[in-house]
Amino acid sequence: MGFLIDNRKCIGCHACTVACKSEHDVPIGVDRTWVKYVEKGTFPNNRRLFTVMRCNHCEDSPCTTICPVTALYRRDDGIVDFNNERCIGCKACMQACPYDALHIDPVTQTAAKCNFCTHRVEIGLEPSCVQVCPEQAIVAGDLQDPNSNISQLIDRHPVTVRKPEKGTRPNLFYIDADAASLVPTHAQTQQDYLWSSSAEESPAGLNNRQLVEFQGIEECHRENAKRVYDVRTRKPAWGWEVVAYTWTKAVSTGSFLATGLLFFLSEDGLSKDGITSGISGKLLALTLIAILFLLLTMGLLVADLKQPKRFLNVLLRPQWGSWLVRGAYTLIGFTIVLSLWLLGIVINCNTLMNWVLGPGVFFAILSAVYTAFLLAQAKGRDFWQNPLMSLHFLSHALIAGGAVWLLIEFLSPSIGAHPNAASGMTLVGLIVSAIAILGEKFTAPPTSDARLAMKMITSGENGLWFWGGGVIFGHAIPIILLFTQITPLSPLATIFSLFGIVVIESLWIVCPQRIPLS
Repeated sequence: MGFLIDNRKCIGCHACTVACKSEHDVPIGVDRTWVKYVEKGTFPNNRRLFTVMRCNHCEDSPCTTICPVTALYRRDDGIVDFNNERCIGCKACMQACPYDALHIDPVTQTAAKCNFCTHRVEIGLEPSCVQVCPEQAIVAGDLQDPNSNISQLIDRHPVTVRKPEKGTRPNLFYIDADAASLVPTHAQTQQDYLWSSSAEESPAGLNNRQLVEFQGIEECHRENAKRVYDVRTRKPAWGWEVVAYTWTKAVSTGSFLATGLLFFLSEDGLSKDGITSGISGKLLALTLIAILFLLLTMGLLVADLKQPKRFLNVLLRPQWGSWLVRGAYTLIGFTIVLSLWLLGIVINCNTLMNWVLGPGVFFAILSAVYTAFLLAQAKGRDFWQNPLMSLHFLSHALIAGGAVWLLIEFLSPSIGAHPNAASGMTLVGLIVSAIAILGEKFTAPPTSDARLAMKMITSGENGLWFWGGGVIFGHAIPIILLFTQITPLSPLATIFSLFGIVVIESLWIVCPQRIPLS
């Protein structure tokens, strides 16, 4: 099943939007189907474009791949439907959809979107939007039936789909489509029209001319394409909770890597006589910090859900293709390993610790980097489709673990001291992180959205945070302080490096979400 929008006929009456709201009792403030207005040209040589936006019911739907509980699924007839009784409200589907088709229903606090009016289709009726369209500009039907109206229209006329480069194979086609309307960033945002206040002026403080010139859209700039009526721009779906979760996860995994390195470097790792009092306190402190921040990580993950009471669905009804599920089980594995490691310290059993060390390092590294694979599943955000993301998160774990270890060494310098190892771990993490940042800046995916996201991070108000907080205070100053090995300044280097992680993670998570998708 698929949709066809004939832009030659659409008059922008919004009958489809109203019918959809009435049919599904869609709350005010969100839409499953809406009409976008774009104006091109200068009077008297101007025109207005009407474009119907909705779910594309993709054959390779990224929303169903990333959904951890199969709340979104593709039916045998090709319709991508959803089950709001299973949805946990993780908002991952909103990040995965390149077409901005999903939203959180403010009443049910679950994901929702166009479902092709399945309750009507199953009894032989057309979707409500098709039924009410006065111009028959919306056509629905069986794409595999050569005799269906939609198949014949597609055969007879050139059609366009949105973002074919995503490889989702969408089943929503347009006749007489215009790039200024289909590509979200091609049309400039305006504040000069009655209804345009619903849209943001521009992301990251860039004015319209800078935005257009940066993207190199000279044709649209010359044709004066403007978005004059649209739904309200959605705020970033993943906010401070996700930023905090990546930071606490870095501290937890890094602290275990630090305690593992401390154990390995000491003679206790090879001794059968148990752990000496020289490092037992530091091992215990690092392990407790790792456990504490792992619990905070899990708490933040649950707190970010719109339906936190359904969190167990991730474990009991898992969709194994989602990295949310794989990540949840990875964190559980890491929790088990940390518990055994703590037991080994408490009962002073080197054999147990030697047995746990290898699996612990594996789960710590996997816990640190799995978020990169989750972000890669979020196909709606081009900036996150970068293979260096794994290196990015691993380096932050090394920085956080080394910084925590260095603080402990500073507070107890005379007991089993390994300050050089702690500062070396932090220094390696900072250097690798700096390389990853530079690599991501110069090897961002070759799309305008990814380049715009990097421009947003490094320019304007965000640029002050990036260059000042992330690069200078978060990387350059700590590297200098650690190289000079001035012991009284070690706490300053650790505080700056931990602060730098927060800044970089915040920019990397939030800024790409401000790129419009529809």
